[in-house]
Amino acid sequence: MNKKKFFVLLALVLMLLLAACGGGGDTPAASDDSSVGDAANGEKLYSQTVIGSASAPGCVTCHSLEEDVVLVGPSHAGLANRAGSYQEGMSAEEYLRESIVDPDAHIVEGFTPGVMYQNFATDLKAKEVNDLIAYMLTLN
Repeated sequence: MNKKKFFVLLALVLMLLLAACGGGGDTPAASDDSSVGDAANGEKLYSQTVIGSASAPGCVTCHSLEEDVVLVGPSHAGLANRAGSYQEGMSAEEYLRESIVDPDAHIVEGFTPGVMYQNFATDLKAKEVNDLIAYMLTLN
């Protein structure tokens, strides 16, 4: 085998190996395996005014943690206690996940569809969504 063919073959093998290694952890939120993350990191994310790869509005921008205080969306005070009762047969974790990655799937009474940022499923990594859910499950 001549040198040129050898290096082309070597380059192909290296590219295949790199592709097989993948990006580990950069999975978009929409393709998540539904595992709950780190609540401490979720609290940090929740408290940021901008999150995600596309500089999406952070949760705190539109949701209050004070009971009955409405900014743009419903208050998240006591959310962990309510989330599992909004949709029959859906756990609090499932409800929160779907509400983040598909914001118009469940609209709380008195609020308007289409107001919540619509691209968290692609702008947040699965780990970020898991961390946010873990934190929101602490909001009693």
